Amino acid sequence: MTPTATYRLQLQPEFPFAAAEAAVPYLAALGVSHLHLSPVLEAVPGSTHGYDVVDHGRIREELGGEAGLRRLSHTAREHGLGLVVDIVPNHMAAVPRYNRALWEVLREGPASPYARWFDIDWAAGDGKVLLPVLPGRIGGELAELRVEGEVLHHGEQRFPLRASTAHLPLPALLDAQWYRLAWWRLARTELNYRRFFTVSDLIGVRVEDPDVFDATHAKILELVRDGVVDGLRVDHPDGVADPEGYLRRLDEATGGWGPLPRPPGRRGSWIVVEKILTGNERLPAGWPVAGTTGYDALRRVDGLFTDPAGVRQLVGLYRDFTDVDDSLGGRWEATARRAAYEVVTYELAAETATLVRLAERICAADSRLRDHAPWALRAAVRELLVRVPVYRPYRVDAESALPDDAARAARETFAVADEAAAVDVVRDLALGRLGDGPDQVRFRARFAQTASALRAKSVEDTAFYRYSPLISANEVGGDPGSPAVEPAAFHAFCARLARDWADTGTVLTTHDTKRSADVRARIAVLSECPERWARFLERITEEAESPSGGGGAPDAQLAWVAWQTAVGFGIPDADRLEAALLKAVREAGVHTSWTESDPAYEKAVSAFVGTGPAGSPQRSVARFVRELAPYVRANVLGAALLHLTMPGVPDVYQGSEREFLALVDPDNRAPARFGPPLPDPLTGGATGGLAADPVGGLSAEKEALTATALRLRRARPDLFGNRAAYEPLTAAGPAAGHCVAFRRGEEVVTAVTRLSLRLESDGGWRGTALTLPPGRWTDLLGGDEEFTGEVPVPVAELFAARPVALLSRVGGPAAPWGTG
Repeated sequence: MTPTATYRLQLQPEFPFAAAEAAVPYLAALGVSHLHLSPVLEAVPGSTHGYDVVDHGRIREELGGEAGLRRLSHTAREHGLGLVVDIVPNHMAAVPRYNRALWEVLREGPASPYARWFDIDWAAGDGKVLLPVLPGRIGGELAELRVEGEVLHHGEQRFPLRASTAHLPLPALLDAQWYRLAWWRLARTELNYRRFFTVSDLIGVRVEDPDVFDATHAKILELVRDGVVDGLRVDHPDGVADPEGYLRRLDEATGGWGPLPRPPGRRGSWIVVEKILTGNERLPAGWPVAGTTGYDALRRVDGLFTDPAGVRQLVGLYRDFTDVDDSLGGRWEATARRAAYEVVTYELAAETATLVRLAERICAADSRLRDHAPWALRAAVRELLVRVPVYRPYRVDAESALPDDAARAARETFAVADEAAAVDVVRDLALGRLGDGPDQVRFRARFAQTASALRAKSVEDTAFYRYSPLISANEVGGDPGSPAVEPAAFHAFCARLARDWADTGTVLTTHDTKRSADVRARIAVLSECPERWARFLERITEEAESPSGGGGAPDAQLAWVAWQTAVGFGIPDADRLEAALLKAVREAGVHTSWTESDPAYEKAVSAFVGTGPAGSPQRSVARFVRELAPYVRANVLGAALLHLTMPGVPDVYQGSEREFLALVDPDNRAPARFGPPLPDPLTGGATGGLAADPVGGLSAEKEALTATALRLRRARPDLFGNRAAYEPLTAAGPAAGHCVAFRRGEEVVTAVTRLSLRLESDGGWRGTALTLPPGRWTDLLGGDEEFTGEVPVPVAELFAARPVALLSRVGGPAAPWGTG
């Protein structure tokens, strides 16, 4: 069945199946229809996320094992809830001692039946798998190696020995293995297995092979057939060789959901994919899924609460304050392009080398393609990869991902026009125009997989941390160069979802968001008051640099980011702020990085956090945050209501039914804490709830709104499902652009206030009115006043009690809803 709403729980040893089971009554009362569980298969011991799978055939024992999962499912069903589970088809943990499939490959080499599981270029490694796991060069680590039985030990690491080699002297023993132990730094240039992005301890899995698919999906499919699991979230489909082929096989194996329109009787598992859509990119129509996990919706909702004029002012202030180089954060396009070149040249050097070797081999085998120099093919691969405007090209409509203008620009980087012909060869290979031989098919898949890794690492994990005028815009799937979304564009997006992908997922906060929705909502208010932000920044900088303040930031760009983070986070928690800012500067890679750290700079960052955002200037931050509180409230409630009532299936991240203030992982992945019962915000009864209550009133108000909307969705799925209408409603008057409203079905209207600070500074609603559909309407969020349809209703009256309204036609739905 299609969920009406899901609730994401981050499972980990500190929050196992039993903890999720204990939360079921509260979550059922909240109004969701399904629990959304992070990965449940056996993972590396101690893993706090579960994406490092080591055994696809077992449910993770640290979480309670299969018995614990089945008990959770049973309890959930007793309360009317189903389960959606996150699956990880693209990769496994490259930890031999826990990954039996990899262990067997390392022991038996390419003859192992498990060798087909992994993309290993044996020839590139002279018949060995490079294992970049040593803290130093092999020569300096020999004394740390020891043999016990048929196992080679290095510290806590274990490696299998090839048969009949355990007796050899250590140098000969190492040479005799199917793997090469190496310094971790060699992964950049010499790695010969496909990995997840640039993470060498996650090895890619070849799920395009039917036998590998069957072996890695048997347990999950068993749970689906047994009714334990109702739906699946597919992690990173862009990583697999053939996403559409994989999804078709998964669709068939789970009962055949299929794309819209669905054939009669085909009602299999609800499946959504973590597909990041860039700009106006569309999800491929042929994918047999319900839709995406919802980052495309996140960008549109966030964009509504971002003032385009204010962003332009912030950009100017940011450049003046930081004086940063255009390509290191000063201008978005230049920053993104430079980051792409850096990542493809350094972090993805091994992946680029794989593509060049394939291209060389293909050209050598075809007389029409010979005489392209290896350097020219390498340059062509690099120049085309950095110009892919989306996460990856697909064979259908691939030209849109590798357009003519990208090829033209790539050719222009060559000094000799004849040598630039290598660009055409590489592009034709990437587009599948040069045949379907094994090497051609492999090149096309690996080019697409590398493009996805490049986009993620260069944009999400580098450029987003360098370009910082408004850090709320730097979210997965976002466009920091143009973050604002006008109401008309939002309505067009929603109308398309209602028509084509009505069962897609939608999100505002996830385990991967760099800042939770409520942190972003606070920061977004700065786009409405750039002058006020400038005055605050000047004042807080003086405070921080004064003797009593403890000293300023090590650089102006960090100061800008740190103070925006402090305003968004609002909690003077030095440990959490320091961890987030250290991660930010390491990801940015300008002054320090994960692999080339500058201890002195990082020490200066930590010192600044302790004396600045988490020190005495925090009092000034708190005053500034209080000044913005009414406008933050409008953003928080408005975004939540849009998310919960727009087309699609909303996913509520653990704790975000209340005000949820979290920074980048691991901060946002902390175990959910369900404390003593809290008063039901609608009925006054006890339902249980999250222990933390950072902002009291807004938290309770947001929980009431969330419960009302979720219970409405569950009680009346016909108003929100794949047959429900979506109709924009347009206000009239001088402040019409500050009201976003739409009708769902025939009986519900959502209306929210956008850019409330700018609205206030421009004089308020000034007679702006909204005409409701026929009938009499009442607000489910509270209040006794009724509004009459077909006549203009003053928006000031509609929003008299709160900046949002969830209207029900009198005689239609009524609140409060049952608790499930």
